[in-house]
Amino acid sequence: MRIKRTTPRSGATRRARLLAVTTGLAAAAAVLAVPTANADSAGTFSATQLSAASDAVLAADVPGTAWHVDQAAGTVVVTADSTVSRAEIAEIKREAGANAGALRIERTPGKFSKLISGGDAIYADSWRCSLGFNVRNSAGTSYFLTAGHCTDGAGTWYANSGRTTVLGSTSGSSFPNNDYGIVRYTNSTITKSGSVGSQDITRAANPTVGQSACRRGSTTGTHCGSVTGLNATVNYGGGDIVYGMIRTNICAEPGDSGGALYSGSTALGLTSGGSGNCSSGGTTFFQPVVEALNAYGVSVY
Repeated sequence: MRIKRTTPRSGATRRARLLAVTTGLAAAAAVLAVPTANADSAGTFSATQLSAASDAVLAADVPGTAWHVDQAAGTVVVTADSTVSRAEIAEIKREAGANAGALRIERTPGKFSKLISGGDAIYADSWRCSLGFNVRNSAGTSYFLTAGHCTDGAGTWYANSGRTTVLGSTSGSSFPNNDYGIVRYTNSTITKSGSVGSQDITRAANPTVGQSACRRGSTTGTHCGSVTGLNATVNYGGGDIVYGMIRTNICAEPGDSGGALYSGSTALGLTSGGSGNCSSGGTTFFQPVVEALNAYGVSVY
């Protein structure tokens, strides 16, 4: 799921932004048989084979799949949500051809879909998301980062559901391919905390596999877990494919989109999407925040 922005009950927005959440449990890995015909004598695959297998999953273009290279295991981990059929799994393997043995297929319940201090609610004209991190540029101008699928098509942002307190306006947006956007504050009376909830954020970094982390969003608050993969590609369907995502076992729900992923005082990412919910668990993907900071020339504080 992209951890999608929410849409008011009054009607559909001009884009489907709702996080499709099903009652599911965190990714119960149903690993399919993995042949080793093209592996070396140790049963591992070369970097070239792993890259080719990863490209094949992209070429198969099956919505509801996400994948990343597990360098330690020497495999391409393909996570398939509940909408992906056996026939589509078979198609992915056919696309991989001689490199199909490099694929490790895992099933996760639910459906992948696009799901402000950091984690507070922010409102566009027709949907709600979550603020990721307050940031500023070298001149001291204040902005905040959130998900690109939230800023895509959005102009003015508000601090309340009645849309009477303006925060600012979208000044940059990148989605799909990436999933980050930036909003420039125009309301000078708003307190722009450098924290996520009660956690002060002092730096940003790229995460490592196994690192503990927490996520804060406007729907479900704070939930914690760990990083389970890096450089993941997620196919949300309809041409909405994002690359370079952080994969985690942390849950999220509609409206948590754009919220902060962090480890202690270190900013890590912005909530993109995933599957599951915070009652039974789920798999969630995040846009690395360092990429967004560099793209806009801003920093956390």
